[in-house]
Amino acid sequence: MSAAPLDLEISRAWLVDPAIGREGAGEIVVRGGVLEAVTWLDGAEAGGIGPDGVVVAPGFVDLHAHLREPGNEDAETVATGLAAAAHGGFTTVCAMPNTEPALDEPSVLARIRAAAAASGSPVELLAHGAVTARRAGEQLAALGELADAGVVGFSDDGLPTRSAPILRAALAYAGALGLPIVEHAEDVTLTDGAEANEGYVSTVLGLRGWPVAAEFAAVSRALALLGDAMTDVPGARLHLTHVSTGVSLDLIRIARGRGLPVTCDVTPHHLALSDEWVAGARRWAWEAIDEHGFARDPWSDGALVAAPYASSVRVNPPLRCAEDAVACLAALADGTADAVATDHAPHREVDKAVEFGAAANGISGLDTALGVLLAAVDAGRLPLLRAIAALTTGPASMLAGRMRRATAGLVEGKPADLVVFDRSDAWTVTEESLASRGKNSPLLGMVLPGRVLLTLAGGRIAYEAPEA
Repeated sequence: MSAAPLDLEISRAWLVDPAIGREGAGEIVVRGGVLEAVTWLDGAEAGGIGPDGVVVAPGFVDLHAHLREPGNEDAETVATGLAAAAHGGFTTVCAMPNTEPALDEPSVLARIRAAAAASGSPVELLAHGAVTARRAGEQLAALGELADAGVVGFSDDGLPTRSAPILRAALAYAGALGLPIVEHAEDVTLTDGAEANEGYVSTVLGLRGWPVAAEFAAVSRALALLGDAMTDVPGARLHLTHVSTGVSLDLIRIARGRGLPVTCDVTPHHLALSDEWVAGARRWAWEAIDEHGFARDPWSDGALVAAPYASSVRVNPPLRCAEDAVACLAALADGTADAVATDHAPHREVDKAVEFGAAANGISGLDTALGVLLAAVDAGRLPLLRAIAALTTGPASMLAGRMRRATAGLVEGKPADLVVFDRSDAWTVTEESLASRGKNSPLLGMVLPGRVLLTLAGGRIAYEAPEA
């Protein structure tokens, strides 16, 4: 990590700029940490340069990461979380407020910012404030004070906003402040004691089912309350995070068609993994779909290659069936899902190395998000430009102008926020290769495409790959 602004020239690379909807051969020049020149090559100049080699893109933006500090530094610190972000190509990260104490007042935000400054990382750290005091669901937090302090949204994530009246009031109050409510969509009356997605896999494994209806009902409630809140506050905004089911995404499509200001994100694990991983499968979700669009039976087609009940795949919401995973991927491709958010959730080994149903929910995902998306690109399931947009312009559009960057594109004359990765190279996910303190990833041992070579944040080196 370099404290000094960088001079850099990259020639004969593949540039991807979602801000202008363009990708192609090109060159960049960085001087004193500023992106001085972006040159697009055409014709003979571009000969031999393709998207399967070195790629230069804007630095990625994560709307949803749990950095655990303050309160659970054994699982992650701000410093190790920002290191994982830089390793994954992220130059902006939004921390969630389920810390201890919860981020429900400006003093907690100040502690998190101080930890980011002490880390020396140039990765920009933003944060969501809690919707309710202590995230207890009983009364609104000091939303106005948190907005003045610089939070970028409000969420009780880890839990839904408990009551409909409080969520309605929060949508109105946050809307008046120009900020979104980031809602974890779960009807907890339907998920009490649930362990895995309700369906064939959970039935065979004897795990208590987590129904799709729990998310569908919560999304329906949130959309109805958004429409109601807009009658008083036209600026009310709702963002639904880690949406995991096709029926919920259909609701969001309909709501947007009616003009409701709702956005959503999907996670890398919900679009690429499915509930058969709980049984021991280790194939991508799109490989688990048959020619008729239905999930294959992992017990009958030889997909089970690992032991069942791996706690690394216990997550909230749970990994869904392959049909839902492919629906998440399709929603990302068609723009219904605005962004990919990692829901990075590192945990201590002691909280994961237990019986499946007792394990903490979450996957450590900042290091691996790009590789998972590139696997979908390589499979022909997602265009490269759209994958990069979901990591850059999509999430940036939801941050109310509070990012360091005015745009998530390749903008000349601005401090360089860039990621350089090699699609012709790959890397093996191991505990040692993960920069996060949390090693709870179901991808351990897998080879992912697209090795990050360099991450620049604010014109400084945030991550540089060691020489092979």
